[in-house]
Amino acid sequence: MTDRAQVESTSVQTAETEFGKYATPLVHEAITQASTLDADPDAEVLHKLRVALRRLRTLLWAYRPMLDKDFDNQQRAIYKFLASAAGDTRDWDILMELLTELGEPKLAGALQQSRDAALKTSRETLSHASIKNVLHDAVSEANKELNTAPQRTPLKKFACKRVAAAEEQLRKRMKRASRAKRSDYALFHGVRKAGKKVRYLLEFFEPLLEKKQRKGMKKLKLLQKRFGALNDVVASRELLQSNLGSIPDEKTARRAIQSLKKEKKRRAKAASKML
Repeated sequence: MTDRAQVESTSVQTAETEFGKYATPLVHEAITQASTLDADPDAEVLHKLRVALRRLRTLLWAYRPMLDKDFDNQQRAIYKFLASAAGDTRDWDILMELLTELGEPKLAGALQQSRDAALKTSRETLSHASIKNVLHDAVSEANKELNTAPQRTPLKKFACKRVAAAEEQLRKRMKRASRAKRSDYALFHGVRKAGKKVRYLLEFFEPLLEKKQRKGMKKLKLLQKRFGALNDVVASRELLQSNLGSIPDEKTARRAIQSLKKEKKRRAKAASKML
């Protein structure tokens, strides 16, 4: 089906009735990755689970104006908790990769035990979280709320409006970050999250959007790459700093922290060029 035909076929569809179409594949992906953990406790599986949960959170953000505020806040908190649990192991992997790149392979190897402990904790946390039931119940409740609402919003109008809102949020955060010092990482982090939100929404609703909204994907990918690289080094430095007490060779660890600080400055400079 062509993009034009897809748009025409959705002309009578509403945002309320189509929520399940967008949410169900994300729930399926998250459950699939969660169920794979027992057989394949790999960090990449955890990463895929975290991405699916983040995409689901973004979809909920899009539907936020239509959902009960308390329900929405509760669900977003749950997904954030699950995504954080899934991401802990990957944080260690990124730190170890960066240390190797910076010429500290022995230090990276010394962190393997901490990384394995994080993986065990992630698996245990997620295995007790009843992800399948939590996600199915959330989608069911949202569907019920949306489909019993008195109003109906054309799907195309909804998609264009929510993408525009996310784009405006990104522009504002980029403007604030452009005026800030590079050491003010919180504002840079806000740009990264806002950019990711826009990208996910474009992927959800691309066939429904105007050409002007669709054509920003290339720049978004570059923005995500540069701000993601900055986030990696900031998070890695913080992780190493907070675990100094458990590292036998503290002198080497402190030297690595200084190297990560220099790398942060370099990546912040590269990221700031996108603002």
